[in-house]
Parts: sequence; structure tokens; C-alpha cells
Amino acid sequence: MKKLLLLINPNAGKGGFRNKLGEVLMNFHRAGFSTTVAFTDKHGDAPRIAAEAAGRYDRIVCVGGDGTLGETVSGLMSVDKRPSLGYIPMGTTNDCAATLGLSHDPALASRTAAAGKLVPLDVGHFNEGRYFTYIAAYGAFTEVSYETPQDQKNALGKFAYFLDGVSRLPNLTHRWAKVEYDGGVLEDDFIFGAVTNSRSVAGLIHLKDQVGVSLSDGLFEAILIRTPESALQLGAIVSDILSNKFESEYVTLLRSRKVRFTFRDPVNWTLDGEDGGSHTQVVCENIHAAVDVVVNRES
Repeated sequence: MKKLLLLINPNAGKGGFRNKLGEVLMNFHRAGFSTTVAFTDKHGDAPRIAAEAAGRYDRIVCVGGDGTLGETVSGLMSVDKRPSLGYIPMGTTNDCAATLGLSHDPALASRTAAAGKLVPLDVGHFNEGRYFTYIAAYGAFTEVSYETPQDQKNALGKFAYFLDGVSRLPNLTHRWAKVEYDGGVLEDDFIFGAVTNSRSVAGLIHLKDQVGVSLSDGLFEAILIRTPESALQLGAIVSDILSNKFESEYVTLLRSRKVRFTFRDPVNWTLDGEDGGSHTQVVCENIHAAVDVVVNRES
């Protein structure tokens, strides 16, 4: 019988997973898995547990938000032998779940995790020794993901991001940056920069209609937003993004295997919604087809 580790973050989402645990375990049993359950107690547990378990299990299925998924992937990236990875989304925005086409119902998601098809997933390498699954970003709104209290995220969902983000608008900080990518260089003042491998960012930015966006093509999508000169221009930027317009005077979308950012002063980054530290230089490099993830067979 195949061996599966179910890695649960009990603090993610609203805790609705508890009522479905029996059904989830039954779905794994029916798919031919012998399941072991492990829980995370604090930040940093998921990568450690995943790394330690990687050589002993055929599949690891993590339960939590995108941060839990990112931590689990980080753990797998520290070892050579990587089991396949399933995901049962229980977070606030669940961008990765939207990108992978996974259900927010734990029972349905567990069926996919147990018997779906395997697809390769690119993983981002961030500076020295850190990784991200779907986004590395700085600037406007990025602090919200890791500074908003978890109970507020659970209660308000995406609205928590709107509330906190709007409160920051009068104090938007713009940063000069030199951005080097495959085949070119940009230098300008930006209020936001992101390197993504996702079709959804914070539930607000959607790249699903952009031609050529793939999770396993060895390329990132980099989104850069230049500093607006007025509130009216800022409104136009927001309108463009919500309308999926990523080529304008203020918004640029690039595709590149490697992206390097250079700043004059340290800039705070977020990785998959978690604190990524403060840096004057950031290098994001795409590790092609690093992990096999389980998705719906119809996807």
C-alpha cells in the first residue's frame, strides 16, 4: 500500500476541515493510501516536517492556506527525492487553489489529492536558500498578507485585504528599482513589483486570460506598477488591473526565467503571503518542473 502524509495547519481558514477529516481519510484509503497525520504548531514546522518525511512517503498532502503550501514546497526543495504533492486549500484567498482548479470543499479536494493527475509545477528560488510557489512581491498591498491578524483574515476573507489596503493608499511608498529580466532592463519608480507563477494573485489580479501563461513553462510573469502622479491615475491603474489590462503607461507585464531587482534602500518583500525579509537586491529564478502536484483529471 502506498504511504501518504497528511500535513495539517490547524490555524488556517475557519477550521472547517475538522468536520471533514473522517471523509478525507476514507478517500485516501479508497485510493490505496496508508495515511499518517501530522500537525503544524508554528511557523517553520511545515518545511521541516516535509523535508524529514520526503523519503518515507509516496505523497504529501498539505492542508492550509497558500503559505502552508509554500512552506511545504520549501521543505521539499531542500531534498533530492521529492514525493508528489497534494493540496487541500483552507486559507483566506487560496490563489494556488484557484490556479490549480482545486475545490474549496475539503472532501472534494481530498478526492483530487488522492486520485487526480500529476502535473509538473515550476518553483521560484528567492535569493539564497528561500523558495516561493506562486508569488514574490513588494510594495502596495503586499504587507497586508502577513500583517493582517489571522482572525481578521478568517472573519473577513478578501475584504480584510481591501480594508487594510485602502487604509494605506494615502501613504503609498514608491521605490526606484532597476529590474533586469531576460532580454532587457527597466529603471523607474514603482509602487509595486511582483514575480508570479500563478493565474490569480490575492484574488484580485487574474492572469488566466493572458496568452501563454503556464505553471510549468520555466517562465515567471513579472508585474510592475509605476508610481502614479495623482489619485486619478491611481484609480486608472486599479481599473486596468481589475480589468486584466497589463500593458499600459503605468502597468507592465514581463515574462522571464530570471528577474533581478536592485534598490537604493532595503525593501520589504512577501513570499506566498509570508514575510520575505528586507533586501536591496533580489534575484528570483525559475526552477523548471521542480515538484509534481496533483490536480483534477479534467484540468
